[in-house]
Amino acid sequence: MEEYRFEREGPMRLDRFLQEKRPMLSYSKLCRLLRENKIKVNGKKQPLSLRLCKGDRVALYLPPQDKRLQVIFEDEALAVLYKPAGLPTLDREDPEKDTLEKRFRCGCIQNADGKGFLPSVCHRLDTGTEGLVLAAKTQEAESFLTQALRDRLIKKEYLCVTFGKPKEKKARLRGWLYKDAEKGRVRVLDAPRPGAKTIETWYEVQAESGRLALLRIELPTGRTHQIRAHMASIGCPVLGDGKYGDNAANRAYHFRYQALCAWRLTFAAALPAPWQRYENRVFTLPKPWYCAQVIEKILQ
Repeated sequence: MEEYRFEREGPMRLDRFLQEKRPMLSYSKLCRLLRENKIKVNGKKQPLSLRLCKGDRVALYLPPQDKRLQVIFEDEALAVLYKPAGLPTLDREDPEKDTLEKRFRCGCIQNADGKGFLPSVCHRLDTGTEGLVLAAKTQEAESFLTQALRDRLIKKEYLCVTFGKPKEKKARLRGWLYKDAEKGRVRVLDAPRPGAKTIETWYEVQAESGRLALLRIELPTGRTHQIRAHMASIGCPVLGDGKYGDNAANRAYHFRYQALCAWRLTFAAALPAPWQRYENRVFTLPKPWYCAQVIEKILQ
């Protein structure tokens, strides 16, 4: 979130003030941001024609707009990357498609480790999910990260906004996830069945606003669409989720992608040699704009 305070003596239109602060924002872009509730004056939605008075506070909620590779951390072995919503993590079938992995390979200081290995992402996020992704620059780093994720030596925490408030403020959800490959969907089951895998989702409510809730989530198991399907199964789908969510609510709140962010990665206190230099390392993103709007009860 960006916040500006109007300090001039004379009045000024809201749209002109914002374009003065952010010259790259066209009028049509401002209109879209207003429709999506991302422009507030003194905490309330106002028309762009509003004339600001001295002391007015203008809040602008902008998601990351940089289309280049955004690197949170990088050394000679691995990198922590930011994936924006809408960008696929990878697509091995279409080498021409814009993906996070392709941007990483193009932007990597060293494109290969001399052994024929190309820099690669080590786990995926859904296309509509934003957040942190681990990537390897060497074969050894890829093996370490893949095994560390499998052994739960790297804790993954998420933030999401749900349409519907969980009955319990904190809970551990358990079940079985069955994947329907033909339909590209998964189902959460209460009992095991052939082909279904066990899942566990931990959540804690951070804030509530109207019909919405902000949750922090941990995944002891990381299955396809797990958070989205598990939260939908308890009547609290992720806002903006077009596959498992409430499409009427998504349209009403003007969410194009799900309000879900892979927010924090924490390396364990004990790691195998020679990777001890990453012990207790924590990588955290700023909270997405929709989290602030739920906390401030602007989005409800």
